[in-house]
Amino acid sequence: VPSLQGPRYISPVPGGGFVVSEECGDVKVFMSSRKLLCSLSSKYGHQFGNPAGVCVDRHGSILVADEQRRTVHLFPEHGAPICLVSTGLRRPAGMACSSSGHLFVADTVENCVKVFKYCVRPP
Repeated sequence: VPSLQGPRYISPVPGGGFVVSEECGDVKVFMSSRKLLCSLSSKYGHQFGNPAGVCVDRHGSILVADEQRRTVHLFPEHGAPICLVSTGLRRPAGMACSSSGHLFVADTVENCVKVFKYCVRPP
């Protein structure tokens, strides 16, 4: 995939595509054909500080950790972004989410993995 600016973290998305965080401050979503589907900054009008870890939940929402802002935002397929974590992170990096609605965030300053419950819908 050409023309990425400092690719950092990557995660598959349903349907065979993938999402990539870039060091330049954007997150891009690609189709399985490797064609750019969208930029989260452009689609949502969201300004990232330094996006790091990315993952996609079972509903297809994209979750992004922002190292500079020390937050985690959820970007639903439709609707506005939602800030899931705004305190308690020093330097969020890699992330993963479970089918039961748990979010796992590696905090590189505190040398630990923090676990958050964010999905209250039944499986």
